[in-house]
Amino acid sequence: MTPLGPQEITNLSGFPSLNGLQIRHLDLARDVGPLAALIADVNVHDNDDLIPTEASLRNDFEHTAGMSPTEDIVLAEVDGSLIGAAQVSWRVRTDRVFHSVELWVRPEFRRRGLGRALLAWAESRVMTGLSSGTMGPPNMPHVLSCWAGVEIGGTRELATRAGYHINGYGIVMIRPLAEPMSETPLPDGIEVRPVRPEDHRAIWDADEEAFQDHRDPTVRTEEDFAHWFADPDIDTSLWVVAWDGDEVAGSVMNFVYANENARLGVSRGWLEHISVRRPWRRRGLAAALIARSLLRLRDLGLAEAALGADAENLTGAVQLYESVGFTRLKTGANYRKAIVVPAPEATGS
Repeated sequence: MTPLGPQEITNLSGFPSLNGLQIRHLDLARDVGPLAALIADVNVHDNDDLIPTEASLRNDFEHTAGMSPTEDIVLAEVDGSLIGAAQVSWRVRTDRVFHSVELWVRPEFRRRGLGRALLAWAESRVMTGLSSGTMGPPNMPHVLSCWAGVEIGGTRELATRAGYHINGYGIVMIRPLAEPMSETPLPDGIEVRPVRPEDHRAIWDADEEAFQDHRDPTVRTEEDFAHWFADPDIDTSLWVVAWDGDEVAGSVMNFVYANENARLGVSRGWLEHISVRRPWRRRGLAAALIARSLLRLRDLGLAEAALGADAENLTGAVQLYESVGFTRLKTGANYRKAIVVPAPEATGS
């Protein structure tokens, strides 16, 4: 039997009795690639389009201020093979702290209590962090948040039993690029320019401002900026950014995820962060930027375009996307659970 490593968790109370089961924390030197593979395998099975690579996962770990990879991720192994994992992270959204809980369990190990045990570990980890004052401002309301496709078997039962409720839905929409499309005219005084490195901050700040009108907007940090522009799949030549003089009026940050396309067997580009600032809304700018994005992706030889949206978007975005040919492909549910922040642990003098 292999001796226990320094990161292994020996108290397996609540975990199922699986021969060879070991629960331990993430080792950045050797686990990032296997974890990316686990997430990819689970997501393919669950019809989730997010297929991370080792490089993209490392970028996440290096630039997420509200998470310590070696403390906030736990792995489940059987005889050295990764079968499940849980991750928690936190961030401020408007006036609340959201603690994101993510779980992955290989299909053949489901319905044995492993997902329930990983969820319990994740919640315990959050409470420990709150007690020590390391998981967000204690004077704000705190919420546990999970996201899952509505068609994933057992997810709703697991969440409901743990005290979560559904708080809104998100959708993935898709549009074949072979269908007719046209380049919608830009509003008067607006022009689209190529993205230069010196424009990154202005584009980012304009996008952040525009998204303040969405539900539970994120309070962005410098780590978010660094994370976004260090993405291994970023290609700003695909972006469509509208300028009114020296001001960014709106943008669509288009991405093509080659590894994801290969794994899923699709030929797809994503319209990410579709945003228009308030002074330039209701003038057809969003439709014009989307039309140019579709043409840009078609010119790459891609077969389809996709985007994600809040099903109850407060700005009427879903109706806009439908008007330019997007249709709903699948739906995900956002599960939430309010938590009581414990008093900080006393420290000795």
